[in-house]
Amino acid sequence: MKNLLLAAGLLTLAAPSLPLFSVPTTHLTAPALAADPNTTDEVPQDHKLIIYQMMTRLFGNKVALNKPYGTLAENGCGKFNDITDKALDEIKALGASHVWYTGVIEHATMTDFSAHGIPADDADVVKGRAGSPYAIKDYYDVAPDLAVVPGNRMAEYEALIRRTHAHGLKVLMDFVPNHVARSYKSDAKPAGVVDLGATDDKTKAFGPQNNFYYLPGQAFVVPAGYNPLGPLKGPREDGKYAENPAKATGNDVFSAAPSVDDWFETVKLNYGVDYQHGRAMHFSPVPDTWKKMRDILVFWAQKDVDGFRCDMVEMVPVEFWAYVIPELKKVKPGLVFIGEAYNNKEYKTYLEKGHFDYLYDKVGLYDGLRRLMRNEGNTDDLTHVWQQESRGFSSHMLRFLENHDEQRIASKDFSTDPLRAVPAMTVTATLASGPVMLYFGQEVGEPGRGSEGFSSEDGRTTIFDYWGVPEHQKWLNQGKCDGGKLSAEQRKLRDFYKRLLTLSSTSDAIRRGRFYELQDANNLGKQYNQRHLYAYLRYTNQQQLLVVVNFSPDKAYKPGLTIPAAAFQAMGISNTAQATYTYTDLLNGGEPLQVLNEVLEPLSAHIYEIKRK
Repeated sequence: MKNLLLAAGLLTLAAPSLPLFSVPTTHLTAPALAADPNTTDEVPQDHKLIIYQMMTRLFGNKVALNKPYGTLAENGCGKFNDITDKALDEIKALGASHVWYTGVIEHATMTDFSAHGIPADDADVVKGRAGSPYAIKDYYDVAPDLAVVPGNRMAEYEALIRRTHAHGLKVLMDFVPNHVARSYKSDAKPAGVVDLGATDDKTKAFGPQNNFYYLPGQAFVVPAGYNPLGPLKGPREDGKYAENPAKATGNDVFSAAPSVDDWFETVKLNYGVDYQHGRAMHFSPVPDTWKKMRDILVFWAQKDVDGFRCDMVEMVPVEFWAYVIPELKKVKPGLVFIGEAYNNKEYKTYLEKGHFDYLYDKVGLYDGLRRLMRNEGNTDDLTHVWQQESRGFSSHMLRFLENHDEQRIASKDFSTDPLRAVPAMTVTATLASGPVMLYFGQEVGEPGRGSEGFSSEDGRTTIFDYWGVPEHQKWLNQGKCDGGKLSAEQRKLRDFYKRLLTLSSTSDAIRRGRFYELQDANNLGKQYNQRHLYAYLRYTNQQQLLVVVNFSPDKAYKPGLTIPAAAFQAMGISNTAQATYTYTDLLNGGEPLQVLNEVLEPLSAHIYEIKRK
């Protein structure tokens, strides 16, 4: 980790020094500039949310036993109350504007809370001892294991919302529209609310006003070979689950006997699409499920949450989103809707027709950066993202390197070395003006080691099991949230994230600036290896920045970078022979440099502010 800080000392000033910029004296005409392939005509919008995602169950857990398949009593569980003023201060100091409290809504679990009026679940249809937070059991309640006093769970969550707001942070939470737990039954629904499925005609496989899909005359069959707790016995585990008629499974499996690899613990919600008859759409009159889900969102909006991360949005018809998001913004105009989306051909549809504020940029930027971090890719992948995939709406794409679904950067399954994130996270945060997300533990190099139980040794931090997150717990330091047990290398890594995200949240050019790529201008340079180096400008009238990163894990480069005349013209900066500039590295510090003979160390990143003398 010795290269981590990327301090100004890594920039070698030497004689004879080479100018950072080789500036041609010709100017492009305005029509040619408009067609410049190195930029777009997109007018960036300031959507630079800095989102800190935490798996709420794991964040505050101080227990380090980590017994595979361990119970709540054995392995512990983080609580709402563990997210203290100090914890929120530290999250805010990272540069965050929003906290996504993941896994808050009550879901199916093998932990018995029947003493608190919650029916116990059957292990045959629960994944993991703690249960999947995406197998919702009651949309109107929160998970009892997140409360110090389970009977007081909603009040403890409401206090967390208030506490978060008091620290200048906004609250995001999950909305899971596509499926619910097989055991779904709301015990906490407000007076007058009719439960999902309560009025369904179960004799029909599909009914436009039914909430679920049915397989009349067939009983549900637990997948053969499902072993809920490995060598242990789960509660009520007998290979049977009473559900007749069987309901369709959450991942669109219309069979009474889904496989063990399906989302068999969930059932699909019916939004008026008849999947078994050519996906015929029945949206008029408005399906009952649409209204029920609208009411659920209104319920949480009135709890003063600020937005929703919506799960698997493409598995729900876009017409529903076109209906529900405007309805919710009438209730609370500032609400944010983030969609987990993976079909890049439908991005514009979900943004424009569906009214989403932001969509995941997973199959584009994340996947391209992952390949680069594994020394398998090329920076051409990054060009493809801005030039084609998100062209015209890059400000609406949520960028990240980790979340609860993806492997940890420091895992052996991804890159092993958390420093691989330095150039990649810099691009993630600064390529455009859209939101960026950090997953808890990423900032200290959490590797996701261990086979926790249902979650195998797969490079991910479990969302199914009770568990302590070891490297994160070093920062947690028994609730002090002071990083007291972190190594020097981990403190440096966390400081990098803090500097990068704080800069991204405060820089005018990063928040609202235009973009100009410098790959074409430098691709003939002897020291400019396009496979490893990536450079671009972000600029407004108030601020001009040069971002340059080196993805190579072991090779330093010393390129003579060129900014073409067209880029100077776009930035409104003079490029005459008399114009001279200083270059201040806002990411790594140091004195303003008059001339750079720049050494790009392995896994390095620099963000230079360009100012005329």
